[in-house]
Amino acid sequence: MNRVDLQQLADDRVLDAEALLAAGRWSAAYYLAGYAVECALKACVAKETREFDFPDRDRAREVFTHDLASLLKHAKLEKRLAADSSTGGVVGPRLLSNWLVVKDWNEHSRYRQLTEADARRLILAVTSHAEGMLPWIKLVW
Repeated sequence: MNRVDLQQLADDRVLDAEALLAAGRWSAAYYLAGYAVECALKACVAKETREFDFPDRDRAREVFTHDLASLLKHAKLEKRLAADSSTGGVVGPRLLSNWLVVKDWNEHSRYRQLTEADARRLILAVTSHAEGMLPWIKLVW
């Protein structure tokens, strides 16, 4: 799987999440919206990988995770998130608010029964045109 594959998966999973939300499938919509962010962050990590370089074993293990905060760190986006979400930042303070919603997603959510409000809140935090996490990640992936 390469960077382009991960970008396509991110786009596909967010469309799937929106379709599931429209169909009233809240838990699945929530799970796939978070998974879209995971794929997008992994595309950013892949961008940092140089062709033909032998991978560092520790880093490789660390990026095979579902932890969005860890992936943000490995994608080297922590400082950019802080800067872009500051009052005078490129995106604005809602970006940080959206990150605070998104970062709590994890792969175990696929085993939870979630509400419509949960799903809508996460999908909005992921997809919001101006300040959503996915549009923001796409600026650098």
